[in-house]
Amino acid sequence: MRVAELWRYPVKSLAGEQLDAVDILLDGIPGDRVVQVHDARGRIVTSRTIPGLLGLRASTSPTGEPLVGGTPWTSPEVAKAIETIAGPGARLARDDGPHRFDVLPLLVATDGAIDALGLDRRRFRPNILVSGVDGLAEREWPGRRARIGEAIVAFEKLRGRCVMTTYDPDTLEHDPSVLRRIVQQMGGRLALDSYVVQAGRVSVGDSVKLL
Repeated sequence: MRVAELWRYPVKSLAGEQLDAVDILLDGIPGDRVVQVHDARGRIVTSRTIPGLLGLRASTSPTGEPLVGGTPWTSPEVAKAIETIAGPGARLARDDGPHRFDVLPLLVATDGAIDALGLDRRRFRPNILVSGVDGLAEREWPGRRARIGEAIVAFEKLRGRCVMTTYDPDTLEHDPSVLRRIVQQMGGRLALDSYVVQAGRVSVGDSVKLL
């Protein structure tokens, strides 16, 4: 098994960026989901209720600052784009705390389970995509650990999937049948909520070994 892809999502609920390598820390991938969208009442909102957010792409500058569409996240242009999608008064705010994650700092997906559904892996927004996995083997991984590159990652549980999976990553076309298939074929769960036991460098192509 090997690392096929690495992903970071600098702004929560926006499309993310692929990485060639990253130093994974105990709180996950540096710069992941450090900016969130707030509505006019100050509540964090996501693409579960505002799917248009998935149409904006976030990345990270060479200095480590989040960008939206290649523009600094604090710029007036970005502020206008967020209000247009999320409504008047919506804004971006930065919070690097551990509660910025919905569950745990890492989501690990496997090619075997995704291929069984025949869906675009981007619908599942993994941080790490592992290739060379036999079928639905990931379903036996909760409670286990793996050495991924130089890091050691613990698999806590299978992730319950939500309506976000029903939106095409490129067109944002809504297909409710996607979530129905996940429920029918996978019991509504796919990929693994995970945390970091040992920090370390991880690169695309690195070996993945269950411990």
